[in-house]
Amino acid sequence: MPNAARTSSPLPDPAPHVALIEDDPVMGQSVADWLAVEGYRASWFRSGSDAVNALSRSAPDAVICDIRLPDMNGEEVYRALALSCGLAPIIFITGHGDIAQAVRLMQAGAADYLTKPFDIEALLRRLEALLAPRWQRGQGYILGEAPAILAVERALRRVAPIVSTILLTGPSGSGKEVAARLLHAEGPRARLPFVATNCAALPMDLLESEIFGHERGAFTGATARHEGLAEQAGAGTLFLDEVAELPMPLQAKLLRLVQERVFRRLGGERDLPFRARIVAATNADLETRIAEGRFREDLFFRLAVIRITMPALRERREDILPLARRFLGEFAAGFVRPLRGFTTLAEDALINHDFPGNLRELRNRIERAAALTDGELITAGDLFPERALRIGSDTPVPRLADVRDAAERRAITAALAASQGDVTRAAEWLQVSRSTLFEKLRRLGLRGDSV
Repeated sequence: MPNAARTSSPLPDPAPHVALIEDDPVMGQSVADWLAVEGYRASWFRSGSDAVNALSRSAPDAVICDIRLPDMNGEEVYRALALSCGLAPIIFITGHGDIAQAVRLMQAGAADYLTKPFDIEALLRRLEALLAPRWQRGQGYILGEAPAILAVERALRRVAPIVSTILLTGPSGSGKEVAARLLHAEGPRARLPFVATNCAALPMDLLESEIFGHERGAFTGATARHEGLAEQAGAGTLFLDEVAELPMPLQAKLLRLVQERVFRRLGGERDLPFRARIVAATNADLETRIAEGRFREDLFFRLAVIRITMPALRERREDILPLARRFLGEFAAGFVRPLRGFTTLAEDALINHDFPGNLRELRNRIERAAALTDGELITAGDLFPERALRIGSDTPVPRLADVRDAAERRAITAALAASQGDVTRAAEWLQVSRSTLFEKLRRLGLRGDSV
């Protein structure tokens, strides 16, 4: 059993997910235990095929893999994981006889290899160094942990280093600007300006000046030359939100900006170079607007070189509670209030709400609740005052048994998911006997092997 006294820098919440592929039960258990002590979320696979099948559905943040497995070798595993785990660093564990293969794997893109017997401290230090860029550079722009949003995050990180124009689509409030900022922060322009505007927020004459700038005397009130966002962005990123709301004359000017990489200030007489990367966003159906003659098709194809769609919050319900807790922590610190979390009914209400306003609605509800609550726990009534129970109303008060079952169902589901369906390990984490957990699974209609 590893020595828990070892200290390391605290990991963010949610902690990085590390996949361990090792058929040796002694070594596998030892490394898995160490990872757990260090605060990682570890998944242990005893064969290459099991790992490939599981990780194709949910990519980890890093992989530790034995180069010799019962059913596959290191190169076969690497090829199989290349598409689904392309962004996750892979560390191979090898014997002296397989060093040549390990070197080939590093030439192909693997992160590192360690030769048996290896120092577990060295493995942990290397793992921490490999994960640091993701969990430090991206702070403040965490998108979530649900499979739908992890796929988006992988795509954003994959295209961050290139210069192609990006079009972000998805419902209002789904986090398109946060995604644009992550894209900027993860690329080579991270230290350069990120400038943004909402194309639906200003009338056309002001919006044109906002984007392209104006010369002194260009219009009444233009008493000095103004540098627009296209100029302020320099070689950084220009983010145009609600780009579908641009009027047709401005669409033509934007097309020239994208296509010819030049622009002219309002009232100006010479072209200026445009060096920034454009990221555009919309919640509108641009194909429909093109068919209706309200959006230029040539501009659409210039903007949508790479198109990434943000999922609605109801499509990533696994993220609702982690995001809610994160927002609550921010507001508790800002309001200097002793807020400890949510009641069980409040958590149920959050999970079961469809959030038509997506992340924006979730954040607003928590901010209002944090500001107005009288206690240390946020209640369902604080979050959804429009549904609050009234004395004498026909709305039934939930039974204690239902509340208890809901809480147990959440805890058991989380434990089974973390243990990859291992009921014995889940029972240990929940601090109940295996027979008790089986009885609760039966009563709540859950199955250990299906979670």
